[in-house]
Amino acid sequence: MEMELDYDFFKEWVKKKLKIDLHAYKEKQLHRRIATVMNSAGVSDLRSYAALIEKDQQVRQVFLDYITINVTEFYRNKEIFEEFETALREILVPRFKNLKIWSAACSIGAEPYSVSMIMERNQIRNSSILATDIDDTILRKAKEAKYRETELKNVAPSELTDFFEKKGNEFVLSDTIKKRVQFKKHDLLLDPYEKNFHAVICRNVTIYFKNEAKNEVYKKINESLEKGGIFFTGATEAIYNPSSFGFRKLSTFLYEKV
Repeated sequence: MEMELDYDFFKEWVKKKLKIDLHAYKEKQLHRRIATVMNSAGVSDLRSYAALIEKDQQVRQVFLDYITINVTEFYRNKEIFEEFETALREILVPRFKNLKIWSAACSIGAEPYSVSMIMERNQIRNSSILATDIDDTILRKAKEAKYRETELKNVAPSELTDFFEKKGNEFVLSDTIKKRVQFKKHDLLLDPYEKNFHAVICRNVTIYFKNEAKNEVYKKINESLEKGGIFFTGATEAIYNPSSFGFRKLSTFLYEKV
């Protein structure tokens, strides 16, 4: 009972101090992750861990990185990304004049920059991409657009040549690709959603949410899309009842707002 109370305290503390709502995350997975990162910080109870997070910036950043799941790469799940590119080219471009796309929970920017490279390859000029994440430090890294080779394993050699410059052990993205993307801090669970998007990409995030929170995110994403717009989900996030959220299934990972 004491440990349960500690988790309740910790979730409330994180929401108040760090503006992250952990109540919406699946408890078993969340508690396991918290315990792992807390133990790695060398403390054995959540109140002490909260105090350490508050006073030590490095401990706070390790916690944020681990809890907000900042794992990504360019063209993550490449075959699925190719489905999105086809839908972009064959459905969205003919349907809408100036494409407005949202990459939610964008992490280090690999996802929105992947979309920007698709735009460049397909010569889709009238387009903009909003990329959002909950983590300020991650957003700063995304804006820098410097990547390790492991994060670029799905990038074609021609794209690597055309869109990146190697500097030491890093690959720096070109301004041509960067300029299409605007970054902004946003919490999917707490903040209002912008409107009038033609595509929303939200992948590998809702899998960590309880059903109530997940359903609310799907509802808000639908409201943020224009009719005929597309919602692109993650490899393990198929929506089993898309019509209840105002979507029509195009494929396992693509849904159209009806």
